[in-house]
Amino acid sequence: MKKRYEIRILGQELTVLSDSGDEHVAKVVKYVTDTVEEIGRSSSRTNNLSVAILTALNIADEYMKVKSFEENICSQLETRSEKLIHLIDGVR
Repeated sequence: MKKRYEIRILGQELTVLSDSGDEHVAKVVKYVTDTVEEIGRSSSRTNNLSVAILTALNIADEYMKVKSFEENICSQLETRSEKLIHLIDGVR
């Protein structure tokens, strides 16, 4: 069952629904808030929209890198599994 959370990011009050649990939602909000603050400090932009877009791009970039790494690992595991199956079948 989804639970309603009241969060605040970049001075904006938002209501989000999630069934991931309190701890997970708190981690996500903290991660986004920390990223927003980091980008805000390192950027000359003071416009909240620009900071939000840069934050979204930063998080999307991290996500795409992790997704690519995961796909690579899965492909390697699949290849190794197939080799092991062939080796086992060759022993029989």
